[in-house]
Amino acid sequence: MAQFFKAEEAIISRLKNELAEHLTYHSYFHTLDVLNAATQIAATENITPEELSLLRVAAAYHDAGFLEVYKGHEMKSCEYARRDLPAFDFTEDQIELVCGIIMATKIPQSPTTKLQEIIADADLDYLGRSDYTHIAAKLFAELKVQNILKEESEWIKLQESFIQSHHYFTDFSKTNRDPVKKAHLTAIIEKSQAL
Repeated sequence: MAQFFKAEEAIISRLKNELAEHLTYHSYFHTLDVLNAATQIAATENITPEELSLLRVAAAYHDAGFLEVYKGHEMKSCEYARRDLPAFDFTEDQIELVCGIIMATKIPQSPTTKLQEIIADADLDYLGRSDYTHIAAKLFAELKVQNILKEESEWIKLQESFIQSHHYFTDFSKTNRDPVKKAHLTAIIEKSQAL
């Protein structure tokens, strides 16, 4: 029997202690946030206890790749899961399922199963929450350190196009996150037009 909680705990402990400090957005706190959001969404999706456990492990692992790489971190996260999870008595099928869930967080998102839809929405849950501005500022800071963006004007344009193209998959997120996300988009478009 897979030791779900121990697997989750082990990777979260590594992220807490080993993630680089300049990862202001893709931090240990982001992983906890996604874990929390995934659990909240899952409660409305009629999934089995084992599916919830696999989802939680995938959420815990989804950004583990950032321990080593920035670009292509999802694939690296799967490598971590494939390497670590046999020690926690996960079957090959369970590990592949976890990797499928992890890969569903890759942008642009294209989930194909219910569990993949849940994590896709959980990973971007903040887009439709009141703490969006605070969390988005952490992402902007991280992207500046990575030399992906330099100016705030670039950031505003990026947010605008990203949120316009983004859509939630689960009923929970469509109901509870879309209205707030639309309000954020309106505010960003106003900023963009003022540039």
